[in-house]
Amino acid sequence: MHSFENCRRFELLKIMKNTESDSQYNHLEKMTIREILCNINHEDHKVPIAIEQVIPQIEKLSQAVYEKLKNGGRLFYIGSGTSGRLGIVDASECPPTFGVDKGLVIGIIAGGDIAIRQAVEHAEDDYDTGWKELVKNNITNKDVVIGISASGTTPYVIGTLQHCAKNNIITGAITSNPGSPIGLEATFPVEVNTGSEFITGSTRMKSGTAQKLILNMISTSVMIKLGRVIGNKMVDMKLSNNKLIERGTRMISTFLNIPEEQAKALLLEYKSVRKVIEKYS
Repeated sequence: MHSFENCRRFELLKIMKNTESDSQYNHLEKMTIREILCNINHEDHKVPIAIEQVIPQIEKLSQAVYEKLKNGGRLFYIGSGTSGRLGIVDASECPPTFGVDKGLVIGIIAGGDIAIRQAVEHAEDDYDTGWKELVKNNITNKDVVIGISASGTTPYVIGTLQHCAKNNIITGAITSNPGSPIGLEATFPVEVNTGSEFITGSTRMKSGTAQKLILNMISTSVMIKLGRVIGNKMVDMKLSNNKLIERGTRMISTFLNIPEEQAKALLLEYKSVRKVIEKYS
C-alpha cells in the first residue's frame, strides 16, 4: 500500500484528467433552459454505458460484501460531500426496504451529521478522522468498508482505507478516476470513467449519478442473495406508512391468489409480508 504522502504526490502528478477535465460545452450562460437540459441529459446518458464497462469490478466487490454480511459482518460506506451523502442515503434505505437491522449498513460522512445538510470546511482533508469513526463503531475484520470519492484523491477516504489495510479489513472503492489513490488502496476498486462534467468539476452530476447507481447495484444484489427478496418482492420491507401497507397487501394477494381485502387482513394480523407468505403458501 502507498503512504499518504505518496498518494498526495500521485494526486499532484497524475490526477486531474477525468473529474476535473474541461467540460465539452462552453458559454453555458448563453444557452436557453431547453438547451441546458438537453445537454445535461445527453451527458447523463453516458453514465450507465460507463458503468456497464465495470460490472466485473462491481461483481467482485458485491461478492465480497455478501460474504462478509452472510458471516455476521457489516458494511460501512465512507466519503465526504456528495459521496458521503450518497453512502448515507443507501445505508438508510436498507432497513425499510429489506427489513435488516439499521446497524448492518452504516454510512459515515466527513464532518459528521451536520455535513449531510451543509458543507463542512476542510473535513475531507483530515486523514485520520474516518478511521476514528470506524473505531467508534467497533470495526473488525469481519466487516467491509467502501470508500467513495469521485476524484479518488480525498485524504479522508484514502486515510481510512489505509488504516483498514493495516488492520486486515477488506475494502472497496467507488471512484470516477481510474488509477487514482483510493483505487490503488482498495482491495476491490470500482473505477468508472464518467468523463468530464457538464459544468467543469461539478462531480455531484455524472459522477454522483454513477455512485448512486453503483451503490444501488451493490446493496440490492447483496440483499437479494441474503434472502431478503422472494420472487421480485420486498417481503421484509417495514410497514411504516399506508403506501407500504397497500404494497404489502398487493404482494400477498398476488402470491396467494386471494382478494386484497383478505390479504390486507392477514398483513395487519401478522405485520409482515414474509410471515403471511411463509404460513399460507
